[in-house]
Amino acid sequence: MRRREIIFMVGAALLPLTSRAQSRGTMRRIVMYSATEPLDSMHENSYNRYIRALFAEMRRLGLVEGKTIKIERYGRETGEVTSKATIAAIVDSKPDIIFCVGAGAVFTRATNTIPIVALAIDPVREGLVKSLAHPGGNITGVSFSPEVPIHAKRIALLREMFPALHKLAFLGTRPVLDDQFSAVREAADAQRIQSTSCLIDEPTSEAIYQSAIAKAKDEGANGVMVALDGPPFVDHVVVAKQIAAAGLPAIYPFAEFVAAGGLMSYATDLVELNRRMASDMQVILSGTNPGDIPFYQATRFELFINLKTAKALSLAVPATLTAAADELIE
Repeated sequence: MRRREIIFMVGAALLPLTSRAQSRGTMRRIVMYSATEPLDSMHENSYNRYIRALFAEMRRLGLVEGKTIKIERYGRETGEVTSKATIAAIVDSKPDIIFCVGAGAVFTRATNTIPIVALAIDPVREGLVKSLAHPGGNITGVSFSPEVPIHAKRIALLREMFPALHKLAFLGTRPVLDDQFSAVREAADAQRIQSTSCLIDEPTSEAIYQSAIAKAKDEGANGVMVALDGPPFVDHVVVAKQIAAAGLPAIYPFAEFVAAGGLMSYATDLVELNRRMASDMQVILSGTNPGDIPFYQATRFELFINLKTAKALSLAVPATLTAAADELIE
């Protein structure tokens, strides 16, 4: 009896250590990948409110870094972040989930087994899936696709703010101009506003922004719509600064531009989308095939207005816009 008691006591003493070791060994691993987001913002206490929302929802769902999950980050400063070698290294490490911003196609080409949760502009047009409702394969996530049809809404909002708008410059890189400018022109024509494309060459620099915006102004543009684009618009401050220096009213695709001094933005609510991606990860880690989870389309949009910038441009903000705004920045 005494020998059995000793064995039981030793076993009981060792059990917590064994459990902890098992927990460490089975902790699920998530790779967070964004070629445009700074590494220091990819955390629970991020200065980026969208990423804070992502982590808050993950925590609410039980995905807590260091307790139930591990996270490896690949951000803007990661050396060769977009290289084939980096992508291959991520895939070869066999994480439980790859969470990626704007790089869904890169990872679907690299793996057809590791679950991918992606933020994409239009997953169907990008060739990620054949159907939003039934993605199939190993990918799901959220879609920005409503952004493309709302060109008309953005133009109307800018015109309401700036009734003298008569020629609009659409600012973007070659891929986005090729993809979206015809829709912008159609939306502008419907409102009897001329339009012109404003090409941003890559790799970009402040001088390239300055030159492109100055050229558009010289050609008669008196307003700007900034395209929903990728890496070229990482530096919101530079873009807003150069447009302000040209004295042009502009509407932007993200609230960050307005916080950086841009006039106004009408954009998808990225808090909503990030919460949805957190839910996707939780469901996948619970055993659901990502291909069985529909891609989520944005349903809510936000209007931000910078009152200080409006004043600098000698614009009186209409009461209708003030009432409609989700946030007024002073």
